Amino acid sequence: MTKVVLIRHGRSTANADGVLAGRAPGVALDEVGRAQAEALAAIFAGVPVAAAFTSPVQRCRETAELAGFPDATVVDGLSECDYGTWTGAKLEALRDEDVWGDIQVAPSRVTFPDGESMLEMFARTTAAVRDLAGRHAEHDTVVVFSHGDPIKAILADAFGMRLDDFQRLHVGPAGVSIIEYHGDRPLVVCVNAGGDLTKLLSAHNAPAVGGGDVAKPA
Repeated sequence: MTKVVLIRHGRSTANADGVLAGRAPGVALDEVGRAQAEALAAIFAGVPVAAAFTSPVQRCRETAELAGFPDATVVDGLSECDYGTWTGAKLEALRDEDVWGDIQVAPSRVTFPDGESMLEMFARTTAAVRDLAGRHAEHDTVVVFSHGDPIKAILADAFGMRLDDFQRLHVGPAGVSIIEYHGDRPLVVCVNAGGDLTKLLSAHNAPAVGGGDVAKPA
């Protein structure tokens, strides 16, 4: 059994501005995101971690460093979905696109213009995490820093859910999820732990491409 700790990056400047950052370079953590990442370090104080891995995207690498894992190994398979020409667009504008409804209820049909399909993202990220888990010994703990949609895909795979249902999961910035891998039946220990529970209780958490952030008060 290998314990995989999945951590979404802290809040970024794009999250705060309602922009779909995707793989765009130069998108950093904002002040809130840096504080979230620094708070993660306390979680791992005294916890033996065999290895840490991160998406190559800047906001994940920053989160890993501030959380106490400056030497986290970059794994391309953990990267954000390639949103193609949608990268850098405002989420409010994207909601007017015809494909937005499919993203919420039938993402297996969706390929982003000049980008990746949701099915490709699902296969890439789940394979990456299963590979990382398979490389480590029983009872090892590994930490993985990634993005909202990839982490939801990995969780959906562990739950045995269809990709078309993965938007039923919510993973906030700096949210922590844990999966224990043993054989072909992963055990999901927790989803989206940590962070500001008050914020989650006082806001609408509508599905959003890119994982989004809690932005709309209830």
